[in-house]
Order: sequence, then C-alpha cells, then structure tokens
Amino acid sequence: MSLIQTSVIQGGDVYGVPQMSYVVDGATGKDFGDAIATAAFQQTVAIEGAASAYADVVRIRERKVDDLGKILSLLNKAFAELPVGKDADSGDNTSIEDASWVNSTASGYGITLVFKENSDKMTRENIMRGQNEVQYAIDKEDNDLQQDLVSLQGLISKRDNAFSSASRIVRKVNDAASAVIGNIV
Repeated sequence: MSLIQTSVIQGGDVYGVPQMSYVVDGATGKDFGDAIATAAFQQTVAIEGAASAYADVVRIRERKVDDLGKILSLLNKAFAELPVGKDADSGDNTSIEDASWVNSTASGYGITLVFKENSDKMTRENIMRGQNEVQYAIDKEDNDLQQDLVSLQGLISKRDNAFSSASRIVRKVNDAASAVIGNIV
C-alpha cells in the first residue's frame, strides 16, 4: 500500500473541477495539506535513518582507529626497550605489554602479529613488521573514516534541507488555505 492515495469526492465538483480526498498513511478523509506534509516529513525521516546508519559506521571506524593506535603505541614501547647500536640484532626480543589483547585485537582487524611460541615476546624484526602493518591499517582506516564523515555531513545537510523544505511547504499550504477562507468570508 502506498503512503498517499487519492479519491474523488462524489458530488463535490466546484465549477466542474472534481474535488479530491486523500488517504494518508491509512487515515481517510485527509486534505492536500496533510498529504503533502506527510510526504515531505517522510523524506526527512528516511534521510535521518541513513544518517543514523552512517553515524554508527563512523563510531565503529573511530573505535578501530583508536584500538589500532593503542596497538601501535604498545609495539613502539616494546621496540624502544630493545638494544640499539652495535648490540642490536634482528633476533632480539622483548615482551609486549597486554600481549593477549594486542594479539586478539589485531587479529580481529585482520592483522597478524608474530609472537614467539607460547609467549608474549616478539623479535625486533616481527615488531617492525607489525608496526608497518598496523600503521598501514591506521592510514587506510583513517582515509575511509574521513570519507564517511564527509558522507555523513552531506546526509545531515540533506536532512536539514528536507526538513526546511517540508516546513516551507506546510506553511505555504496553510497560507493558501487561509487565503481561500479569507476570500470566501
């Protein structure tokens, strides 16, 4: 069933022009103002639904960027604890703080970090590889987040414009009705 349906008012012709009655969202006997207001406000509701979905996506992306940032900071902290200079070796290893969380969270985002078997330790080489993968994932996610923010802003702007248009239409219909009534009296 459609949102708005028209029906001719039998015997209600005015100077030969048939008069219409509207069924708006299942309610009969509505006038043109009700029909146009309902249609205009339904558009704002639809846009609001899309904006709400985008806002959820943005929140998820922000959480992912935050999680990846925490992982990167823990990898950087562990890397800083490794020996430097002539004592440095690619096989050097160190413990990763919150290794279980780091590994499970990175894995959840599709990033594989290589820990020493049954341990919370990573080698210098694996830390560096992990840093690169996490930084790439942050950059990619941040780019996607920026695009989603632009889309969200566009939807919010469309919703605001649709709401303003709906308000103007309702006001014009009411002004026209008032003018007609004023001319009759």
